[in-house]
Amino acid sequence: MTSTERFRVPGGVGADLAVTVESPGPSPAGTVVLSHAFGSSKDLRALRRIADRLTERGWTAVRYDLTGLGESDGDFADTTLTTNVDDLRAVAAWLDGRGRPPGVLFGLSLGGAASILAAPSLPSVRVVASCATPATTSHLRDTLLAHAPRLAEGGRAEIEVVGKRVSVGAPLLEDLERWDLLEAVSGLDRAYVAFHGVRDEIVSIDHAAELFRAARHPKSFVSLGDADHLMLGDERDAFLVADALVAFAARYAASPG
Repeated sequence: MTSTERFRVPGGVGADLAVTVESPGPSPAGTVVLSHAFGSSKDLRALRRIADRLTERGWTAVRYDLTGLGESDGDFADTTLTTNVDDLRAVAAWLDGRGRPPGVLFGLSLGGAASILAAPSLPSVRVVASCATPATTSHLRDTLLAHAPRLAEGGRAEIEVVGKRVSVGAPLLEDLERWDLLEAVSGLDRAYVAFHGVRDEIVSIDHAAELFRAARHPKSFVSLGDADHLMLGDERDAFLVADALVAFAARYAASPG
């Protein structure tokens, strides 16, 4: 019988993170950690749908809010991609300590970047999946500067993300410059899946093609057709992601979690 538990977990930068663990029963096939998109939260409709489907298919699904977002503590304007990676690592370490080491990381948009970057330091992870994820961190940097040019001068600015206003800090821009996602995915010694919608208007599907080409085998590329960037429309897009991820993980994420 499916169960849902909610926890407060120390994050990578000291703030407590809100974590939701959905389990299918006493003997799950494994554990999947779901990382949300920039500025959104663990309760994004697509992530909830994916989590529900994963538990239906026998996997434990873990969703969490990054520092400063959703129900987590902290100030989002002080966070960066590096702190996102630290938060993901902290959640994975907490799960490991509870006997549920994650075998699969799934990330939506920038959450996919964090998953790629965090995986090498997490021995239990055998599969990494990104969805609607940019191939370069400059994509987000350019987008932020287009909406808030004052960030180039330091300080903070408010931008709209998923229908809400969030405060973004200049340290994020500086931090984005240090990461090379194509280099990271090319060195990823894990099975890899890239999901992307053909008509994504926020991040072109060309980004998924670049990530896929750079990644090592085993790897897979799953087209989500007309899916929007955050899969907020047709619920079948989220179900396709979950079903394909389960099939891939059943082959490559051998260690139970």
